Amino acid sequence: MSENHCTEFIVEEKDAGMRLDQFLTGKLPDVSRSFLQRQIKEKGVLVDGRAAKAGNKLKSGWTISITMAPPKELEILPQDIPLDILYEDQDIIVLNKPKQMVVHPAPGHESGTIVNALLYHCKDSLSGINGVMRPGIVHRIDQDTTGAIVACKNDFSHRFIAAQLKEHSITRTYHAIVHNHVKEQEGTIESTLGRHPVDRKKMAMDVKNGKPAVTHYQVLDSLNQRFTYVSCHLETGRTHQIRVHMASLGNPILGDQVYGPGKCPFHLQGQTLHAKTLGFIHPSTKKYMEFDAPLPEYFQKLLTKLRG
Repeated sequence: MSENHCTEFIVEEKDAGMRLDQFLTGKLPDVSRSFLQRQIKEKGVLVDGRAAKAGNKLKSGWTISITMAPPKELEILPQDIPLDILYEDQDIIVLNKPKQMVVHPAPGHESGTIVNALLYHCKDSLSGINGVMRPGIVHRIDQDTTGAIVACKNDFSHRFIAAQLKEHSITRTYHAIVHNHVKEQEGTIESTLGRHPVDRKKMAMDVKNGKPAVTHYQVLDSLNQRFTYVSCHLETGRTHQIRVHMASLGNPILGDQVYGPGKCPFHLQGQTLHAKTLGFIHPSTKKYMEFDAPLPEYFQKLLTKLRG
């Protein structure tokens, strides 16, 4: 049986005055704030060796230690789930991901994911670099975002594609329907993006430890004064990048329940955001390949309705 493990952090000057739970949320973005607060309450978090409260304000130089049980390993099973395959060879497989399908298993989504489907379709032919939880997965798109995603069948291909992602040389263009009239026909949004300091489900611009994020956008169709059809080209690929950047212009994505207005005038399942074009250098042929994922039916119908 695996033993509990202890993680320690030293409070830096810039974090002095921050609440204990906020500090830990920033340091452990993959752990829920409610879990951290429960750990604090149950004295699983010590401040300079003593139990503390979630709202305690921190001082520079203090040592924060948190003891957590190791994460439970999920058993990932192959599932015969239909895949919309745009391209496939011995190195890669490019998919058109449907709405409400999670890319890889996680607590709360142990099955029905892209990974479960790939394990059935590709058998043992998936890269292992990202571990047993994410075989073949090089990059992700949100659960409610549709469109093109590439998975790799061997470790060489995985490293080759991952290197292109790291240097931002992959072509990634998304189509979206956003609220309101977009003032400029085209433009560029530059900021840093990082985990929201309070709400860990959100990302935020210009926060501490944020990473550079660049989105180029272009108006495809001025549908009416209430909505606009846009194309967004990613120069970087940060979590929720397009959703946060378009919201910062006053043009949140239609259906986005996190960054958009509370009520949606249409019956939608999440944001109208589609990964339309994906292009990269193939790991074996070393030739540039580009793939186009057709707009999902609901998206096309909505465009027709808004143009009417």
